[in-house]
Amino acid sequence: MLAPYASHAAASRGRQFPEPESATRSAFQRDRDRVLHSNAFRKLQYKTQVFVIHEGDFYRTRLTHSLEVAQIARSIARGLALDEDLTETLALAHDLGHPPFGHAGEAGLNTALATHGGFDHNAQSLRTLTMLERRYPGFDGLNLTWESLEGIAKHNGPLPAPPAYIAAFDAGYPLDLTRQAAAEAQVAALSDDIAYHAHDIDDGLRAGLFTIDDLSDLPVVGTVLAEARALTPDPRRIRAHMVRQMIGVFVTGALAESRTRLAALKPASPDAIRAAAHPVIGFAPDLADANRAIRTFLYARMYRHWRVNRMTHKVETVVRDMATLFLARPDLLRDDWRDRAGHPHTDQTAEAVRDYIAGMTDRFALDEHRRLTDPTAAA
Repeated sequence: MLAPYASHAAASRGRQFPEPESATRSAFQRDRDRVLHSNAFRKLQYKTQVFVIHEGDFYRTRLTHSLEVAQIARSIARGLALDEDLTETLALAHDLGHPPFGHAGEAGLNTALATHGGFDHNAQSLRTLTMLERRYPGFDGLNLTWESLEGIAKHNGPLPAPPAYIAAFDAGYPLDLTRQAAAEAQVAALSDDIAYHAHDIDDGLRAGLFTIDDLSDLPVVGTVLAEARALTPDPRRIRAHMVRQMIGVFVTGALAESRTRLAALKPASPDAIRAAAHPVIGFAPDLADANRAIRTFLYARMYRHWRVNRMTHKVETVVRDMATLFLARPDLLRDDWRDRAGHPHTDQTAEAVRDYIAGMTDRFALDEHRRLTDPTAAA
């Protein structure tokens, strides 16, 4: 049984292009399955988070991150009687627009295309779902439900000043951008934070960027670390137990605080949540402070570590160089993309370059850069 404030598939606002309903799946189940079978989702296996693909087989990729977010999001959605299928769809699709090399690749693209609108991964996710995936005979994109598209566009909150593509899409198919997102989208966004911090601590320890002793004074992390050390002397088991319990603390805290906010608001429908002044999904102040402390630690000790900085510089340069070159020389693009690009240094060319590079995996981006810059490499 779903709560009255949950999104109900049977009451969906429908799809941009009408389709017959499935006899065996709800509208939100179909959305989830379409995301899972998309080309963009498969490519996430070879798009990285912090560490580039050749740095090791055990570090998280965009794909494993998305799966972890989906698992956490389903747990919270179930605890709040929300629609799990819509929540999972949003969790699985939230990173589809990311270019290769994570935020470093995004920075490189944004710099190279600054005079043509830059790059926004959230807008690129919506663009992927509504235009770039071409699997169906009657339309471009995946033709997801209104609720899924709204959630992707707004999963980080209202968009009073949306990026260009989201604004253009909204003009023809309004997504209610200035109000809060539905509860399912809020759950996906919070689950993204929980997953990020837990697996980045795990990956940072594996990479030797900091030690387990460095975590002792961190709120939440230090407590579950002490519990783990009391249970086993094995460093691998300590790390696994600590990460697992850390996720549990934040999930439990999110459920408790969200129930408190929902009880105060008493929303009778999903639209009541959209009309709320503040999000209904979140942490209590003490846990929000702990979350910020963990983020601050990771920025200082992991994301800005000199080893990570060096790799970030290299891959950002790779992406920026490619985008700058293609923008000036669209004749260097492959035939199918060159036909789209038009003349150098135009918005049309920038759009083609943006889509081409954002769709690359780490490995393809490195190979393409080599083909463009190394005279000994085959074209």
